[in-house]
Amino acid sequence: MISGPAGPIEALVERPQVAVAGTVAVCCHPHPLYGGTMQNKVVHTLARAAQDQGVTSLRFNFRGVGGSGGSHDKGEGESDDAAAVADWCQRELGTGYLWALGFSFGSYVALRLAAARDARLLVSVAPPVQRFDFARLEVPRCPWLVVQGDADLLVNHEAVLGWTRTLDPAPEVEIVAGAEHFFHGRLTALRSLVGEWLGRQLKAGR
Repeated sequence: MISGPAGPIEALVERPQVAVAGTVAVCCHPHPLYGGTMQNKVVHTLARAAQDQGVTSLRFNFRGVGGSGGSHDKGEGESDDAAAVADWCQRELGTGYLWALGFSFGSYVALRLAAARDARLLVSVAPPVQRFDFARLEVPRCPWLVVQGDADLLVNHEAVLGWTRTLDPAPEVEIVAGAEHFFHGRLTALRSLVGEWLGRQLKAGR
């Protein structure tokens, strides 16, 4: 349990046997009002992709989810939760390098976290650009990967592509053919895709 701005934040830290010193991957889950928790399979996959590269991962429940205190705050309070988690990692785990990873609603929060806490890299999976005002968010200067399925009925992949084309610097974009919102049957491919990208960034000193 981590002390947060709205009460305790329930979190799960997972360390590889041989961990990269000083780096943590904070993974943000989908919308709390639609069943999103840190146990979500896509979020679990993102955490595993980081661990595959020897990086410690931290998944956590936003306010009002599971054992976390408080109530849903439309992304504002959840961004404060994520910042508190990142600060805790730096203070208690000794991590100076932050990786921000998020799925769906969590990708909105992770994007805000990347700017607020100067993340070393950012991964956004199925960012809901039609439901949240991504256009007003600060564009991070760190390496950034956007992953989107072209069979997603909740997040239109063409809308995601249109949004990414407006960004400077632009993120790297991977469209996964046949993948729907929750990447059913494609989680192994997602883990491999994200893991390989993370590995390249790690070798580049990120």
